Amino acid sequence: MQLSDLGWCHHFEQHFHEYRENNYSAMRIIRENREKYIALNDIGEFSCEVTGKFRFENNDKSRFPTVGDWVAASVIADEKKAMIHAVLPRNTIVSRKVAGLTTEEQPVAANIDIIFIITGLDLNYNLRRIERYLSIAWESGATPVVILNKADLCIESELRKNEVESIALGVDVLAISANNPEDIIQVSKYLQPGKTIAFLGSSGVGKSTIINSLLGSDKLKVNAVSELGSRGRHTTTFRELIILPNGGMVIDTPGMREIQGWGNGEGVESVFSDINDLAQKCHFRDCNHNNEPKCAILEALNNGSLDPKRFENYQKLKKESEYLAARQTMKSNAIEKARWKDISKYAKELKKNKTI
Repeated sequence: MQLSDLGWCHHFEQHFHEYRENNYSAMRIIRENREKYIALNDIGEFSCEVTGKFRFENNDKSRFPTVGDWVAASVIADEKKAMIHAVLPRNTIVSRKVAGLTTEEQPVAANIDIIFIITGLDLNYNLRRIERYLSIAWESGATPVVILNKADLCIESELRKNEVESIALGVDVLAISANNPEDIIQVSKYLQPGKTIAFLGSSGVGKSTIINSLLGSDKLKVNAVSELGSRGRHTTTFRELIILPNGGMVIDTPGMREIQGWGNGEGVESVFSDINDLAQKCHFRDCNHNNEPKCAILEALNNGSLDPKRFENYQKLKKESEYLAARQTMKSNAIEKARWKDISKYAKELKKNKTI
């Protein structure tokens, strides 16, 4: 196996020169669980931890390695262990806000080429949730693909597919059954050597089942889905990068029940580009789309060309994005204020010691 088989490219090579001079090795994180890592390179797998210096210099947990990251590490060959000194700049990053009230970024997977958004065609099916996942996918820099699983259990699977295509503009949409070999062939067309695909979706939608079908084995544990509400249990409890027989790679992720994106809002704008185009036709540039005259969006809502639920979800996600951006700015200002307070305190102590 060569590094290129793991996704190594010019982007990472140009950022690795300084580490190569220190005899560090390039490795890709293939498993992460509570700051314990498994990394892989052209030699083999290594158990890894970050160095004390790395931990001291990176108090922001979003800078810690996540699955899919490329890292510079020093190898302890006899023990098959390595110490992580740095995370190479990411090509793409799938992130969300951590659950709860804390304003912090939680990286889900890094250096992804394609994101499979998996939705079950049972009671899990929800257009508004798909829009939310799409905003996270577009924000990451990767290319989203929506996969509607359990088509064999839904007599309206083609109708559902058309519905998703109407809100997932410019995105491929597949309606499949994970247990149907012909459907899995459709999915496998996206897999290419050296390319990485991340699977996102709620628990019980069939992420692990699809990956097992692509592998041709039952590598990943699969739990039954409750018939009451079609809710699944967390079969996958940690993120893992898996190399497929054809050379492509997939990242399985635990199901998400609380989904809030992270970024500057570009993902939301991409998902709702049709609404943004309409807004450009409003008579007033600062139109709030409430009761202003000659509002193109109100006209679209009235004539039925714009789904009120889609517009409501757009407003909701946009407000979330703006609120998150404001919270991030407040946090950055607080950190900067604390840093200057420490510097001032240190300067006063130096001055006092010189006086003495």
